Amino acid sequence: MSESQPDLEQVAEEFRKLTVPDLLVSTCSMLGSLAFGKLSAEARDLEQARLAIEALKALAPLLSEDARRDVQQMTASLQLAYAGAASSAG
Repeated sequence: MSESQPDLEQVAEEFRKLTVPDLLVSTCSMLGSLAFGKLSAEARDLEQARLAIEALKALAPLLSEDARRDVQQMTASLQLAYAGAASSAG
């Protein structure tokens, strides 16, 4: 294994430090990025984007106040982008 890659023990240690709130925020960030990508003209998949938006809406109540506000703002932006993509698609 190269020195720039962490070994299995390092990965396991980092995983033990992870908290559920950290993972939820990270998951929301990934879902948001994925949803925006699925709304792009090149990779348009409205069903996948809709599913990601619904997942964000479901996860938001589980977040801290600050993170919840950020996710709600991202969700609102995604909903607007979804509406635009849906109207241009059909």
